[in-house]
This record gives sequence, structure tokens and C-alpha cells, in this order.
Amino acid sequence: MSKQATTLRPFGWRDKVGYLIGNVGNDLTFIFASLFLQVFYTDVLGINAGLVGTMFLLARIVDAFTDTAMGRICDKTKATKNGKFKPWLLRACGPVALASFLMYQTFVTSAPMTLRVIYMFVTYLLWGSVCYTAINIPYGSMASVISNEADHRAALSTFRGVGSMIPQVLVGVVMPMFLYTTMADGTKVANAPAFPIAALVMSVLAAGCYIACYFLCTERVKMPEQSKSVSFRDTIKALVHNRALVGIALVFICYLGAQMLNQVINSYVFKDYFGNTMGLSVMNAAGFLPALILAPLAVPLARKFGKKELGIFASVLGTVAFGALFIMKTTNMWLYTIINIVGLLGFGLFNLIIWAFVSDVIDDQEVRTGSREDGTIYAVCSFSRKVGQAIASALGGWSLGLIGYVEGSLTGQAEAVRNGIYNIATLVPTILYLIVGLCLAFIYPLSRKKVAENEAALKARRGE
Repeated sequence: MSKQATTLRPFGWRDKVGYLIGNVGNDLTFIFASLFLQVFYTDVLGINAGLVGTMFLLARIVDAFTDTAMGRICDKTKATKNGKFKPWLLRACGPVALASFLMYQTFVTSAPMTLRVIYMFVTYLLWGSVCYTAINIPYGSMASVISNEADHRAALSTFRGVGSMIPQVLVGVVMPMFLYTTMADGTKVANAPAFPIAALVMSVLAAGCYIACYFLCTERVKMPEQSKSVSFRDTIKALVHNRALVGIALVFICYLGAQMLNQVINSYVFKDYFGNTMGLSVMNAAGFLPALILAPLAVPLARKFGKKELGIFASVLGTVAFGALFIMKTTNMWLYTIINIVGLLGFGLFNLIIWAFVSDVIDDQEVRTGSREDGTIYAVCSFSRKVGQAIASALGGWSLGLIGYVEGSLTGQAEAVRNGIYNIATLVPTILYLIVGLCLAFIYPLSRKKVAENEAALKARRGE
């Protein structure tokens, strides 16, 4: 722990639980959007799936500026008595909750299509590119200043991962029961009036979680002021030449792209291919349990084998499982569900430690350059995650359009469309998970040994 932090409360359960709750707030709105926003746009507002995918991609271009700008704001802002990053949780929790709620309003369904599209663009950009960025960048950057111990950071990442599971149950398991309704012929369709009610619940809960995180977590690592100002151009130049950052950014893009595409398209797989949305709830619930069981093992396994090494294992398992599903072309919903869970088991563990990668990259940057850029590096990682999300959403939207998906159909989709949905849900994750493993193996350099060397070097430099 740094000398400046000796008078502060020691790192402990309060920080871990607080950081967990903070990510519950993040993912209540994020997972809700990942799972159901595209369904809302296509099946409630009746907007073309290809146009929705294009909007998601364009929003990520905006994020290239807003994410990095927020990271620089965090790095340049002087710390208050409550820390440098924590105050943003209080400043932005209200706006992000309101913006999330506004995306799911059904009063625009009677408006002309042009106005519906404009409303979609404006409210989505307000939420994802402005408000969510303003709270997510500071929240993620906090991990590197709550503690500078590798095990503590791995624990924070683990608790953050567990925090993401709670919304997966609430959103992924419970919400399909309310957001879909069954027609007389058995066809599953979106239940339009339920969307704004569900969005309101998610938004209010998210704001409460951010506030709880603010009061439970403590920033301890007080970094000295830089002796000279580092320009934004110099920062970007240094980051481009940071192999660890480039590697983890590519991992984030492909990993989140595969994960989000799986979540988005599975809503259509179960609704249209299997004709049973209850299966979606079962799969989300069952997928939650293995990761929860693995949570206590995350830190010991990361310490023994290394985070990079665990990530490679997860990518191999995911590639094999989804590749097998693509080849099988099964019509058995339960077999599909079980193999999905097996494929994501390794990534359940990987997801528990993935945020510790970011702290490792921050330390590596400081070791190499002598400059610490917590907010900026986290912003690059956050942007890469959003690129992955955009790729998933764009591929999902464009591919649905290419296979002839009929938005808002009350009579179901054609057989060729249903088969196309299945192929998208299995083949694309297979390819993306394979790329994740290759990036970790051949680009990302921070093995278990290198992380330990960086930690020792920084402690020596700070006289700890």
C-alpha cells in the first residue's frame, strides 16, 4: 500500500462488496440494453434491423471521442478529499438512469418512421456515448487506486465479475417472462407495454447501486502530480506503442463481440428457432451458477497459472463448444443450452478476472514510461469493449436483414430465416473466440511472471 494511504481504512470486504454493487449498477442498464434493446427497436418500434445495426456502429465512432475525452478529464481532474474517481458516481448516476429509461418509450410507436429513427439515435447516443461513459470510465478507473496489490486488484475484478452475474439473473432470467407474450397460435412476440416499466425498474435500481458503491469504496493510492503536463497527442502516441494495451483492446473487442452477439441473437434463437422463450430464461439462470461456483477460485487460479494463461484456456473451450454447435445444427433446445453453458464456462472464470488485466496494463505503462494514465488507459479499454458490442449489434442487425428477418411479424419467421438465425448464433462466436485466444497467445505480453516483475518494480520506485 502507498505511504499516502497509511491513515486510511485497510482494504477489505467493504471495498470488494462496494465495487461489486457498483458493477450491478453498470450492468442493470447495460445487459438490459444488450439483451432487449434491439428487440425493442425491431419488434416494438418496427425499425429495420439493418438500420439498427448501423446506428450501433455509428455510436461507437462517437464513443471514440467521448470515452477518451472522459478518460482525460478523469486524469486531469485533481483529487477531492473523497478521491479522484468516486465523485463521478454521484454526479452521473441520475443522468445515466434517466437516459436509460428514455430509450424504451412506446409513445413514439404511433409517430412517423423518420421520427422513430431520430428518437432511437438521440436517446441511444445520450445514454451510451454520454451518460454511461461519464460514470463507467471513473468507476472502472477506481480499481487501480483502491489498492495497488495484485491480489487485491484480482479480488476487485472477481467481485466485479460476480456483480455482473446478478443483473444477468434479474435481466436475463426474469425479464423474458414479462417482455414476451404468446399469440393464439403459439407465436412469441414482444410485449410492448412491459418495456418502459422494466426500464424504469432497472434505472432506479442502477442509480441506487452507484450511490452504495460511492459510500462503500475507498481510494487509497495517491499518485504524485506529474512534473510536467503530458499532451493528449503524446498520450495517444504512447498508448499506440503499448503492446499490452493493443493486445487487451483486441481481446476486449472480440470477446465482448462474441459474448454480446450470443446474448442478442439468442433472444431470436429461442423466440424464433426453438419457439420457447422460457428456454432463454433457463439458459441464463444455468449459465450463472457455474461462474458463481468458480468465483472463490478466481484469485488462487490467477495467482497460480496467470490471467493471460486462463484466458487462453477459456478461448479454446469457447471455440470448441460453439464450433460443435454450428456443425451439429441441433434442434434440441436443451442440448443447445447445455453446450452453450459449457462453452461459456471458461469465460465465466475469465470474466471474473478480466478487469485485473486493465490494472496490469496501467502498471506496465507506468513502468515503461514513468507516466501514469489510469483514466485514459481505462477509456481505451472501455472503448474497445464498446467496439465489440457494436460489432455484435451491427453483425446481428445486418445479418438479420440479410437473411430476410421480418420485423414485428405476428406469424413467425420462415424456415430459412430461422436456420440463418441459428448459424449466426454459433459460427460468429466460434470465429471471435478463436481470435481472442490468438491475441492473448501472440500479442498480449503480460504473463504471470511479467506482472510480478512490474509490481515489484513499482513498489521499489515508490519506496514501499
